[in-house]
Amino acid sequence: MLELALNFGGKPVLMRSIAENQGISRKYLHALLTSLKAAGLVRSVRGSGGGYLLAKTPSNIRVNEVVRVLEGSLSLTDCVEDDRTCKRSSNCVTIELWRQLSEAMENLLASVTLQDLVTRQAEKSSRALTYHI
Repeated sequence: MLELALNFGGKPVLMRSIAENQGISRKYLHALLTSLKAAGLVRSVRGSGGGYLLAKTPSNIRVNEVVRVLEGSLSLTDCVEDDRTCKRSSNCVTIELWRQLSEAMENLLASVTLQDLVTRQAEKSSRALTYHI
């Protein structure tokens, strides 16, 4: 998603290019892109010059959306979402800790957009160039 965000406003990005740049198989990437497309986060362009693009601007895609589509629930344990999954949850002293940790992770990921990551990448690249001159 970051690669698509970095290319936002440009030509569609080939799946082959993303797979090579990210060091993942095309088969795995296809599964990821299929899920992201179904969720309305990416779109595909067919034909010559085709590939993948973000379906929304990078500033309108929060990282928690992407993670939730690809990973499912952000809860650290099953009992956080449904305390009926554990018969000890009513007496468990750690369930509240797991809830707080899950909520903190959700809030952090919700506070970051793909545009924020694009900006961070540009800053990091700029610093790297400065050090190598």
